[in-house]
Amino acid sequence: MHPRPPAHDPLKFDRRTPMPIRVMLVDDQVLLRTGFRMVLAAQPDMEVVAEAGDGVEALQVLRATEVDVVLMDVRMPKLDGVETTRRICSEPDPPKVLILTTFDLDEYAFSGLKAGASGFMLKDVPPGELLAAIRAVHSGDAVVAPSTTRRLLDRFAPMLPGGTTEPRHKELERLTDREREVMVLVAQGLSNGEIAARLVLSEATVKTHVGRILTKLGLRDRVQVVVLAYETGLVRAGGHG
Repeated sequence: MHPRPPAHDPLKFDRRTPMPIRVMLVDDQVLLRTGFRMVLAAQPDMEVVAEAGDGVEALQVLRATEVDVVLMDVRMPKLDGVETTRRICSEPDPPKVLILTTFDLDEYAFSGLKAGASGFMLKDVPPGELLAAIRAVHSGDAVVAPSTTRRLLDRFAPMLPGGTTEPRHKELERLTDREREVMVLVAQGLSNGEIAARLVLSEATVKTHVGRILTKLGLRDRVQVVVLAYETGLVRAGGHG
């Protein structure tokens, strides 16, 4: 008779779980990369597989390395993090990009989201929050609260390029009235639970609507829903849709 397996400890790495999250660190400050690497190396579900000191080097390394999540600095020599993010996200099946900024609500965070990043974090974020953000991005979630993204867009909406969003207006025609209603509420910073209460729907139904919006519009996450809502005028800076 075989002994019973020990009770599962959620804090211990289970070999039946998927492979560790493969993380790349891109920052021109070696000390910061070292600090991030030490934090990540202590996690059984994460592995730092590559590092780079600037955007050009990052793109070269990514051609030969399988990466799930990129921690991307924005102010770097040769090629900044925003343009590097744009090039990474234009590739088929790209890794998720998490922008690291020094100041909350700066133009780099805004530009990084526009370039395709799944979120942004402050460089001095507590380690636990950084780890949670990496796991969230890897699972397909956005790690910036929509309300924070909205504050960013309220501030930097004048930077949105004019005359380039008409094709995206056409894409919105694919949405049902209910999906468009849900999209407006997502862009206003409401969670699925809050949207469900507002529209008197189940949270599961709201989640389904959000998934259909992402699929129909070819978007990766809620952050991109918010950005598109501003670009198309569905939601206006400083106001509601």
